[in-house]
Amino acid sequence: MTAGAAPLWDSHCHLQDLDDPAAALSKAAQAGVAGVVTIGTDVASSVAALGLAGRDGAGPVVAASVGLHPHHASSTGDQGVVGLAALLAAHGTTPEIVAVGECGLDYFYEHSPRDDQRKAFEEQIELARLYSKTLVIHTRDAWEDTFSILAAADLPDRVVLHCFTGGPEEAQKCLEMGMWVSFSGIVTFANAHMVREAVRICPPDRVLAETDSPFLTPVPHRGKPNEPAHVGLVVAAVATEMGIDRDVLAAQIADNTEKAFGLGQLP
Repeated sequence: MTAGAAPLWDSHCHLQDLDDPAAALSKAAQAGVAGVVTIGTDVASSVAALGLAGRDGAGPVVAASVGLHPHHASSTGDQGVVGLAALLAAHGTTPEIVAVGECGLDYFYEHSPRDDQRKAFEEQIELARLYSKTLVIHTRDAWEDTFSILAAADLPDRVVLHCFTGGPEEAQKCLEMGMWVSFSGIVTFANAHMVREAVRICPPDRVLAETDSPFLTPVPHRGKPNEPAHVGLVVAAVATEMGIDRDVLAAQIADNTEKAFGLGQLP
């Protein structure tokens, strides 16, 4: 990071899915990344996320989110929402756990039946509210049901729509519902015209940047595993679409991330 450059935050990655999380964090620090939120997608990965959370010397701060991805919504017992609730019962006051999710609906792959997805989503919304955690939402090809469930729910104070894949209409709805909208490496893809249109209608104080590592590697690194060090490329692409300075936006996103995840509580 050049002298005076604004710190970067990766609001959504999966450190526990990387080959060498420690090396990835070291490389991220060299790229100017001040912190990351590592996301659970099932009970085991949520436990692993919590295990990585905290501060380690001069490296990035690591915060954790625990959740059940819609792909795993049919999981039962200790592997399902019951197990996630037990994890929160044991560690829900731990400041390093800043969010519940990613949870939501995925009608593109439908690895779990839609009824199971909706039920698990609703239950995790309640867990986020109960433990005063940020809610991290995954939605793919399921906008109508996602908005319907959110409109009917008693939501926590902070809600993040991760890896936004819609267009301006969906972005506007997210903003009207008080969400932060998080953009990933998709914003750099040549065919992501609607996502870039969505960027242009978002106020700078309502956007986040993420890598979703190891997935969705941004241009020019397509074809390689993604990592938090690449979040600056996402910030730069979003800044270009907004017509503002990259470091100005990076500073704003750092502030947004702190607010969106209540990071002031981290020890």
